[in-house]
Amino acid sequence: MDATGGTETISRHIYGHFSEHLGHCIYGGYWVGYDSEIPNTKGIRNDVVEALRNIAIPNLRWPGGCFADEYHWMDGIGDPATRPKMVNTHWGGVTEDNSFGTHEFLELCEQLDTEPVICGNVGSGTVKEMSQWVEYLNFDGISPMADLRRVNGRESAWGVKYWGVGNENWGCGGNMTADFYADQYRRYATFCRNYGDNRLYKIAGGANSEDFEWTETLMKKVPHHMMNGISLHYYT
Repeated sequence: MDATGGTETISRHIYGHFSEHLGHCIYGGYWVGYDSEIPNTKGIRNDVVEALRNIAIPNLRWPGGCFADEYHWMDGIGDPATRPKMVNTHWGGVTEDNSFGTHEFLELCEQLDTEPVICGNVGSGTVKEMSQWVEYLNFDGISPMADLRRVNGRESAWGVKYWGVGNENWGCGGNMTADFYADQYRRYATFCRNYGDNRLYKIAGGANSEDFEWTETLMKKVPHHMMNGISLHYYT
């Protein structure tokens, strides 16, 4: 076999990484806050950034995982002192203060020089909520969400490309059937708009391990121009 004779290149983004509000992945892991004695840059641990930069991760997915479908992004922006607390019902029932939110995650990605992958809330969120998140992140003009981003300290849009439309919606993301999720995917994805030159790479929530019916249903019911990828979920 001649390994040099190939004509296709495997995308580096297949080898991306995943972060979720589980255990100390976020709080105490990436995030220690501005006043921590642990060396940090803008609240993000320097040693964690150094370790991840050393392995050159191509992308980082957030906020989940199961947590994604109970996360409401507007609770994690603005003055951290006034952000509402939430109970993480999926992982330990702990109360989180939402001090690590959209701006903090994207600051982490900038420090890591990696592509952000954001997974939107289909399970308990609304189409409007997801649509506004995309606008907040990616619109550079004058609009309610772009203006809110500027109020919160970020002038220019981030231009996030990779966008998950729900996570594990056959289970923790809503216990949906394949047919129902396919319809919901089409609805939510329709309102995840492209702004400027940025083109969203929309990713559907893939099957549970070997549930080929789920995958086949998505492939049949969702037009290919609406779905750029499917996330894989295989547990051993």
